[in-house]
Amino acid sequence: MLRDTFKHKGKRLQLAAIVEGKGVKDKKVLEAIKTIPRHLFMDSSFEDHAYQDKAFPIAADQTISQPYTVAYQTELLEIKKGDSVLEIGTGSGYQTAVLCELGAKVYSIERQQELFKKTKIFLSKLGYRPKFLSFGDGYKGLPQYAPFDKIIVTAGAPFVPKALLAQLKVGGRLVIPVGENVQVMTLYVRTSEKGFDKKEFGDFRFVPLLEDKN
Repeated sequence: MLRDTFKHKGKRLQLAAIVEGKGVKDKKVLEAIKTIPRHLFMDSSFEDHAYQDKAFPIAADQTISQPYTVAYQTELLEIKKGDSVLEIGTGSGYQTAVLCELGAKVYSIERQQELFKKTKIFLSKLGYRPKFLSFGDGYKGLPQYAPFDKIIVTAGAPFVPKALLAQLKVGGRLVIPVGENVQVMTLYVRTSEKGFDKKEFGDFRFVPLLEDKN
């Protein structure tokens, strides 16, 4: 049963206010936080935790990211309606829903089979229809749909995969947490065929981005 009550909506308003208080200014991103029923992305027994500004464990040893982190990464992307966005790490689908809510055409890759199957069904139940959801290796990106306006990586990457930089349009933005134990949120803007501008924005903690070892 997908229940979304006035109480849930009220909690989302409070959550959006917390996220805004931490420095997220993009009104559309905050609107998405107010709109998306985050509690439905979690096991019903954890419903009470859904509107705290915290990451939370989900299936396959993964987590649903902290709402502030989701909002922060999304704000850095500067999504415009109709942007083609590659998301590395579908996870619970919460970040995917935020991107859909902003009118992006979302292409998403998930490395965990169990999570991929579950999230694919769940997102369509909620009415979020990414352009393409795939099970596979995020390090490789999706060359068949490239180039992308924006690329977001929702897991900690020890390095920046070259394939992802290659799949970014000139003028495009890649937001990726880079590092082993603690990650530095990093933005790459593609300035030309060979040129990239890089900016760093503080430390975050993510589950690791898994490379396909097969």
